[in-house]
Amino acid sequence: MAAYVIADLKVTDPDTYARYIKAVPETIAAHGGRYIARGGAVETLDGDWAPSRFVIVEFDGMEQAKAWWHSDAYHGPKAIRQASAESRIILVEGV
Repeated sequence: MAAYVIADLKVTDPDTYARYIKAVPETIAAHGGRYIARGGAVETLDGDWAPSRFVIVEFDGMEQAKAWWHSDAYHGPKAIRQASAESRIILVEGV
């Protein structure tokens, strides 16, 4: 069953975050992940949620997503993201 990493990000240091953007795709692909949405336009339809950068990554399952999240390969990029953006990230099991 598919699983989705969903991130709501507020980039605070665009120059540093650009390094994250370059480094992370390879780590995702290595775990079978693929981008569904990556920083495109966001329009709020109901409520007051207004993410400035929204990302959805699909994995084949929860185990693959968790393996990516905890991988040595993602450790460095994760630190770059944490230094350059405020993040709210969840893992959701698909249907």
